[in-house]
Amino acid sequence: MAHLAFRSATQNGRGSAKQRQRGQEEGGKKEPHGKTKLSAPDEAGDGAQDSKEATKAPLKDSCACGHSEDTAMVNGGGTHEDTEEAESKQDGSGETDGGEESNEQEVIVIQDTGFTVKIQAPGTEPFDLQVSPQEMVQEIHQVLMDREDTCHRTCFSLQLDGNVLDNFAELKSIEGLQEGSLLKVVEEPYTVREARIHVRHIRDLLKSLDPSDAYNGVDCNSLSFLSIFTDGDLGDSGKRKKKGSELEQIDCTPPEHILPGSKERPLVSLQPQNKDWKPMQCLKVLTMSGWNPPPGNRKMHGDLMYLYIVTVEERHVSVTASTRGFYLNQSTTYTFNPKPANPSFLSHSLVELLSQISPAFKKNFTALQKKRVQRHPFERIATPFQVYSWTAPQVDHAMDCVRAEDAYTSRLGYEEHIPGQTRDWNEELQTTRELPRKNLPERLLRERAIFKVHSDFAAAATRGAMAVIDGNVMAINPGEETRMQMFIWNNIFFSLGFDVRDHYRELGGDAAAHAAPTNDLNGVRAYGAVDVEGLYTLGTVVVDYRGYRVTAQSIIPGILEREQEQSVIYGSIDFGKTVVSHNKYLELLEKTSRPLKVQRHGVLNEKDETVELCSSVECKGIIGNDGRHYILDLLRTFPPDLNFLPVEGENLPPESQRQGFPRQHRHRLACLRQELIEAFVEHRYLLFMKMAALQLMQQKANKDTNKTSLPEPPALPITETSETATESSADTTHMQKTASDVPEDVSTDGAVQTDNNISAASPAVAASEENSSKPTNGPVEPAATQNGECKSPLEGKELEESIPGLAQAKELAESLVAEDGSGIDPKNREVVFNACKAVGSISNTSFDIRFNPDIFSPGVRFPDDSTEDVQKQKQLLKDAAAFLVSCQIPSLVKDCLDHSTLPMDGATLTEALHQRGINVRYLGTVLDFLDKTPAKAQLEHFYRIGISELITRCAKHIFKTYLQGVELSALSSAVSHFLNCFLSSFPDAVAHLPPDELVSRRKSRKRRNRVPGGGDNTTWASLTPSELWKNIASEAQSYYHFTIQCESVDQVVEKYGLQKITLLREISIKTGIQILIKEYNFDSRHKPAFTEEDILNIFPVVKHVNPKASDAFHFFQSGQAKVQQGFLKEGCELINEALNLFNNVYGAMHVEICACLRLLARLNYIMGDHPEALSNQQKAVLMSERVLGIEHPNTIQEYMHLALYCFANGQLSTALKLLYRARYLMLLVCGEDHPEMALLDSNIGLVLHGVMEYDLSLRFLENALAISTKYHGPRSLKVALSHHLVARVYESKAEFRSALQHEKEGYTIYKNQMGEAHEKTKESSEYLKYLTQQAVALQRTMNEIYKNGSNASIMPLKFAAPSMASVLEQLNIINGIIFIPLSQKDLENLKAEVQRRQQLHELGKSEEHTEDSLLELEDKIPID
Repeated sequence: MAHLAFRSATQNGRGSAKQRQRGQEEGGKKEPHGKTKLSAPDEAGDGAQDSKEATKAPLKDSCACGHSEDTAMVNGGGTHEDTEEAESKQDGSGETDGGEESNEQEVIVIQDTGFTVKIQAPGTEPFDLQVSPQEMVQEIHQVLMDREDTCHRTCFSLQLDGNVLDNFAELKSIEGLQEGSLLKVVEEPYTVREARIHVRHIRDLLKSLDPSDAYNGVDCNSLSFLSIFTDGDLGDSGKRKKKGSELEQIDCTPPEHILPGSKERPLVSLQPQNKDWKPMQCLKVLTMSGWNPPPGNRKMHGDLMYLYIVTVEERHVSVTASTRGFYLNQSTTYTFNPKPANPSFLSHSLVELLSQISPAFKKNFTALQKKRVQRHPFERIATPFQVYSWTAPQVDHAMDCVRAEDAYTSRLGYEEHIPGQTRDWNEELQTTRELPRKNLPERLLRERAIFKVHSDFAAAATRGAMAVIDGNVMAINPGEETRMQMFIWNNIFFSLGFDVRDHYRELGGDAAAHAAPTNDLNGVRAYGAVDVEGLYTLGTVVVDYRGYRVTAQSIIPGILEREQEQSVIYGSIDFGKTVVSHNKYLELLEKTSRPLKVQRHGVLNEKDETVELCSSVECKGIIGNDGRHYILDLLRTFPPDLNFLPVEGENLPPESQRQGFPRQHRHRLACLRQELIEAFVEHRYLLFMKMAALQLMQQKANKDTNKTSLPEPPALPITETSETATESSADTTHMQKTASDVPEDVSTDGAVQTDNNISAASPAVAASEENSSKPTNGPVEPAATQNGECKSPLEGKELEESIPGLAQAKELAESLVAEDGSGIDPKNREVVFNACKAVGSISNTSFDIRFNPDIFSPGVRFPDDSTEDVQKQKQLLKDAAAFLVSCQIPSLVKDCLDHSTLPMDGATLTEALHQRGINVRYLGTVLDFLDKTPAKAQLEHFYRIGISELITRCAKHIFKTYLQGVELSALSSAVSHFLNCFLSSFPDAVAHLPPDELVSRRKSRKRRNRVPGGGDNTTWASLTPSELWKNIASEAQSYYHFTIQCESVDQVVEKYGLQKITLLREISIKTGIQILIKEYNFDSRHKPAFTEEDILNIFPVVKHVNPKASDAFHFFQSGQAKVQQGFLKEGCELINEALNLFNNVYGAMHVEICACLRLLARLNYIMGDHPEALSNQQKAVLMSERVLGIEHPNTIQEYMHLALYCFANGQLSTALKLLYRARYLMLLVCGEDHPEMALLDSNIGLVLHGVMEYDLSLRFLENALAISTKYHGPRSLKVALSHHLVARVYESKAEFRSALQHEKEGYTIYKNQMGEAHEKTKESSEYLKYLTQQAVALQRTMNEIYKNGSNASIMPLKFAAPSMASVLEQLNIINGIIFIPLSQKDLENLKAEVQRRQQLHELGKSEEHTEDSLLELEDKIPID
């Protein structure tokens, strides 16, 4: 841990913890991180962003705000789920979460009802404001700074009956404040700080519609385009209400590039032009005057600072900010005359002053504020973490005083107006952890504070890391070579990801030093989630920027004044040669050992004495000067991955060897993921229960001397055969619910969680061994392959009966385990003992699996008496490695086959791997496995996404070292040259060296202070396309063990069916490149696609911890469970409650809030409240765009849901626009050949059918049919449905022959899959009869015409446009929504129906609802 090695007196005084808790009073006007009714990023005076302290966003619906889907934190910040929530509660709060009831009670207590107060501001009519008792006075300030009529005030106090209210007081604590009280807004005198805040706030208001902050990735702004497609707001205020659904006005033709089969993928449409963004100019210039700061004699007249302003009318004025307000003075550019001008227009607010001197300002400012207030709050609230856009238009660079000042005063957050007062990050991060957490209100406060400080810390660390790499921070060891330098900036310690001092020489040098920070971050994340009181980790952020990896950490108090040796009192600083231990640390770490599955073990120190540890040896314990117990260097929290760690004399199980493991990896730090450990332990638990049950049955059978006794169960050698049945039966709806998101620790209490998901699974496991004719390798049974949907018929209920006595045996086994081995009769004890032994449990009386993270660490020696134990641990590690290859990878592929996992791009693919505990280094293995799967054709989309992910990751590795050799002045030409070599068909891409005009004669003098990697280095310019692709192929071979036989981008595109635009998006997102949005000609053989002008920026890629809102998450889960049982109303209430709690912790914008909103919208829709569904889904879309990105796969899904609700609300043209947008985004992100495209095209086709655009409709529906047939197999029910939809359109066109042909296909599928008697088959046959009659009638009429010529008597034929209701019904079916009669008179029937459906589902029948069937509500909260 490098920062131990340096002593330095940079420790500065610490503000009292209390004061920080109250939220950095100096932090001034703090933004409550976005309650809807409140603020937006355009307030909070002095840089809303810097100030968002941990203020309180009260529990209230006004903030029912939305957020995105099964997240992949765009910036790689995905944290590991609170795997151990239940645990953490036990250790932490001393109360084991007393069931949902107690929570619900608590919530009701907090939600005191809101009340209304009157607000009287100078010069405006009094108005009413709804407030809640938990709010702080502060938040009323925010509302006033955001309201159209009071937004220009920042320096005021609120008074009740002449008493000034304390900003940080909660409303309920203020005497005399009640319903109807009058609060007066009183203007206060300015200070320098208040004047700066005021100017910054005015500038924010002037820029409020300008997207440049979002393009530049600053102040947590990000893009959103939804309002362009919905023409402003949806819902009642929408402009469309009046039209009803007259179809004539709708122009339905999509742009050419959206039609099925189109090959062009334009980029410009990604960011449609927003007319509101053409800024209305209010001022030409507003900047600090050169006369600042005021000289002494003027200070004593109350001058605070001077501003220089040029109005639109070209009037140049100089303004004094004084304690009394703003006025014109008589200075000019070259003469200083601070006397007030005549008239001086003294005004308390700058806006009032400017409105008097510039009519254009007055008019435009008013119009601008009107527009600003009309925007949806979610378009302007700051996001918790910065989202970067990989494309941007050319934005004019305007003069901006605040930005200029920020850049040069190196503002460190918010407090720099008080010099010397940077934030003590470590103190803030640790103090928030220490807040009480006994009941819900306390936990909410604590979690909000933790989340707030984390997001502020991540922002500060990112700025610091960029400053370090850009060379703007002085090193604390400036004498050393650049790669060895370390930095301290803003109380954060920065080190570069290089192997300094050969620390990692044994482990793989620089490759290990590059991997260590992310491993360490995963460790911090895991310990943070367990949340043990008294154990502290460092704030940690890993930033990749310009080819360098920077680790940012908060600083342990006192660490810089001591030598490393004397400060480490637990663990080892030399990888185990010397080791020390400490009782307090053992006691604290013991509490984490069960949830993190870490085994307590002894190792030998240099004197050959045994030292007890409860973590890996690298994990160091240091007691800071603040008396806190810190642990750091958590890079080996999780056990090593033996598949990538060849060890002399150790052999892996055959499952691994068959796949070519172990393989040599770049470094020796390859660890298993926490999700894998969880899944493995759960798998072993099922096995354990099964073995106990079988042995008990055995005993029972012997007792009853039954002839039917089962054969002696073999002493099961545990090979991790593909028991994917475990998962498949746990009901596909719970797919996401494997491993990482089962909050309880599987082993906590033996059988605690039987009803959670084990009960569903364990019988299946037992069966899988007995009735198993399964191939041991890979889950693809011949039966299941036809279309990946016939699940093994033995699942769920029948299974219980299929093995006599299994159910009782299971109960017995569970009771055994629960009693923890005491007081059981010896026979049964023996059963448990055998089962424990077989599954490798560390205890003989109960199931308990833990890993020793030091096994196979070079340099660590174990005492002799633990040899047996070490052997056991080695075996366990081998089993876990084998489990990954033989169980998890096949289960992933199976989930893709039955479409319960549908990755669309690199990020969602990575997330799918991670959810199952598969590291990305297995990507090559996964692709090889796919290649050998019989059902390969149905996995083409998955294979393609995998290949493009693999290629772009290889390119990223190469790009990293490539960039390190580039000096700053050549950055844009180097990046464009790299992209040309990577993507352009132009064979001899030549680099443009930076022009000569800058190269002066003085260049030859060596510059003293070099930036990392500085130097006149132009080797990058010699890269050629063929060389780059050779490197990519060899990187793929050496890192992923995957063979790409292609020498150029065109061959790759040809061979794997990739799209260049998709590759461009993936590489840009992974490396942080931002490019100019325009059409690139990749395929020209005459000129390169990119020039240096096309590279606009390079952003950092940031990984950080993502603190969770645990209570909200529990509510969300129980809400989902209720919905799945069919209790929609209760489910809805719980989800609403979860939404409140999420808002309370995260503020208005967060990925998890998005999942919450989406689910709510779906429930509203099912329960028939279409307008409410529309409003919630609109929030979900906006939030997804803002927090995940405008073309993230989840955003695409949100667009599709919104289109459905628009259609149901009669907004047809909006629905179409939204579907077209979704289709465009999907084409860009993954191309046309993807199972999800079938659903999208069916939606589009149906809406077009509804508006009588039959030919267009057919193009989309026939494409959907083709894709469904390919990915679901020709006999799938989805395909039958597709045939039916096509037939309906042909019927509308009166082409009965084609209609009949399609409906017959559908009928055949129904008959074969469901049998004659099924309602679907009957419906289809009815429709066939009807079509036949129509065809016959038409034929008759034709014959009549032929026979009698023009005077034939023609029977009028019935051609009807389909009714909206029938179209909507079909839309609901394909989107997997089943309606429930709202009378709700018998929920019982519904529940029976649900159970029937689930059984059907198990038999692989109820397939048409699987898309995202209501009762499945696949919206899991993101697990990352």
